[in-house]
Amino acid sequence: MTTDTATAERHATGRADESAATTANSVASHDDNIARTPNKNWSILPRVLLLIIGLVILAAEILVSVRLGSASLSVEDVWDAVVSGVFQLPVEETFRKTFTVIFALRFPRVLLAVLAGAALATSGVVMQALLRNPLVSPFTLGVSPAAAFGAALTILVLSQRGISAPSQLVALGALVSALAVSALVLGLSKTRASSTATLLLLGIAMTQLFEALTSAVQFVADENTLQQIVRWTFGSVNEATWSDVRFLAVVLIVVLPCVVWYSPKLNAIAFTGDDGAKSLGINVDLVRTVFIVLSVALAAAVVSVCGIIGFVGLVGPHIARLVVGSDHRFLVPFAAVSGAALLLFADTVGRTLLSPSVIPVGIVVSIIGAPVFVNLIIMRRKALA
Repeated sequence: MTTDTATAERHATGRADESAATTANSVASHDDNIARTPNKNWSILPRVLLLIIGLVILAAEILVSVRLGSASLSVEDVWDAVVSGVFQLPVEETFRKTFTVIFALRFPRVLLAVLAGAALATSGVVMQALLRNPLVSPFTLGVSPAAAFGAALTILVLSQRGISAPSQLVALGALVSALAVSALVLGLSKTRASSTATLLLLGIAMTQLFEALTSAVQFVADENTLQQIVRWTFGSVNEATWSDVRFLAVVLIVVLPCVVWYSPKLNAIAFTGDDGAKSLGINVDLVRTVFIVLSVALAAAVVSVCGIIGFVGLVGPHIARLVVGSDHRFLVPFAAVSGAALLLFADTVGRTLLSPSVIPVGIVVSIIGAPVFVNLIIMRRKALA
């Protein structure tokens, strides 16, 4: 009898262990599915097709934007100018003026708007994933105003020494300032008292602080330096150059593939939280630090060449979520496309609406983005009610 009882207990224990292992595997598999495929109803192929369609629409928008202006140009003119400029072909004298307008003025402006929009939207979607908060962006957290202050201070210091500020030093000043405010925000976000409201209020405080500091820099600057600094406060691609395009393209080419490659880790943090991500073997602190540095670098690079452009990092990711869902493997590249299209649309409106006057793109984006931001806050409050 005792032997039968012991045997039964062993069988029961074995079944319990097997059941526990099965449950653990099921939970791990479920967590992995959440991290990798948040929207089970979405298959990969439709979202890839949507991304391709988005790229085609963006290419068409680029073509239309290059053509529009004080002098409307044909598709053939645009094609001939781009081919001649890219391959360094000789330009006929009768075509030289058109070539200059397209390749030296409009095309760099359009490409800079596309790159800046893509960088800001990518930065925004990364911040939203890491902080698990759809209302954060480089602008709402004060990162962009801080970067603008760093750029303005760099310009002032160098001009007082009679040095023309190179774009690399301006970008470095913007990056250092942006990283400092990001470290402060992230440090406070880890406290127990942190919440969505706390982060937004902190972002408002940082924005007001660095806007005041930028105004102080403007107050002590001379006339020539002041003109350079004011450009940062408006946010503009009016003076786009090919060197600006190359600089921002290099930053985006380096950062964007890294973010896309490690997007499953963003899924894990965004959809399972820190504890769930750690249970999947992810070093959350390291991932958060690296991704925050990358997102801040993107925002600072944009500010260093374009100035403060708000709401693209907030609105671009939300447009992408409505189209492709929340899986960051697809959300990140589509957010870059939607941010590029949004900023290019705003710049095209700004330079054609009151032509020949040009409205800085930062003003147009704020006019478009402010109502969207208010709507997001209202919808979020309803969801939490």
